[in-house]
Amino acid sequence: MKRLMLVLALALSAVACGGGSKPAATAVAPTLAPADPVAVKKMITGVERAGDGKTKEAIALLVEAVEKDPELWEAHYNLGVLRAQVGELAPAEQSLVIAAKLAPNAEDVAVALGEVRRRLREPKRAAEGLEAFVKANPGALAARTTLVAALRESGSVAEAIRHAREVLVRQPDDALARAELALSHLELGEVDTAQLLIEEALKAEVKSAVAERTAGLIALRQGDDALAFQHFARASELDPSDTTARLNIGTVLVQAGVYDKAEQEFRAVLARKPDDVDAMLGLAAAQRGQGTRERREPYLAAEKTLTELLAKEPDNLSALYNLGVLYVDFLQQPAKAKPHLSRFVDKAPEKHPARPAAVQRLAGIK
Repeated sequence: MKRLMLVLALALSAVACGGGSKPAATAVAPTLAPADPVAVKKMITGVERAGDGKTKEAIALLVEAVEKDPELWEAHYNLGVLRAQVGELAPAEQSLVIAAKLAPNAEDVAVALGEVRRRLREPKRAAEGLEAFVKANPGALAARTTLVAALRESGSVAEAIRHAREVLVRQPDDALARAELALSHLELGEVDTAQLLIEEALKAEVKSAVAERTAGLIALRQGDDALAFQHFARASELDPSDTTARLNIGTVLVQAGVYDKAEQEFRAVLARKPDDVDAMLGLAAAQRGQGTRERREPYLAAEKTLTELLAKEPDNLSALYNLGVLYVDFLQQPAKAKPHLSRFVDKAPEKHPARPAAVQRLAGIK
């Protein structure tokens, strides 16, 4: 039965790893007491419900399973995966932490926990957990690849490059690891090196959504929006569930002024990831772009989107600044802008690029 439960858990790993990492090749549970058969049945039924798209029912069944058998790590894992899928990131992390304690050598659990922490915008904590796992399991390449992304996002780019190269020594044709290596070099401003690396990744795996997405990001850095759009569209075609590709398509469309189409892309992302902060910011930009002096409804829609985001993340600098700008420049309601711009100036680093504009707008508010 333990073997069966493991297979069911792995079936959901692609959901948990929303950042694009591959599911782990293996996941070995420690020796535990025999599982409660009632809890196992509830877990299996929950996984089946999830497969049928009945996520709410699946979560309820998995909660019952872990209440019945608190040591059923596979149920905690699947519960964490599904909670992450519906945007309940804090509860998802709690479930995955429990799963990790019960199954410290399960790579899928380590990867899923790292991805959830990345989505929580805590890449440093994600990296710390993954580093400990990789140290104990040097052959865990999926975990090491996820570690590369976490290290890059936390600013430890040199370490990210070191770990990416370690993966490629063992798996030279790993398109995901090569894409992560390319992104690390891009972070350092080494665009030509990043371009060469992603070309190699695309040759190694011609149908890699991750490689296409990375190629799009490199094209954006090179100023070629049209090529970037092609790569993002290709990534979305290869993997329709690739929300990051759709997010990037939306960004390109906003930059091109095609706001109605951009809104469609951002809404598609939010349909799958209701908590996606970048999608909410993109949606607000697309909504604002469709407004005019005579047609204020899109401005009000953007206000609603940014207000909802700030209810979730009160100190989100982009939301604070953009809502302030919306009030001052578009809705002509400077009094409403003042608390948001003031909070932005209070929280933003001294060298934040939007700080001078925020200070200037604040000075103009009586």
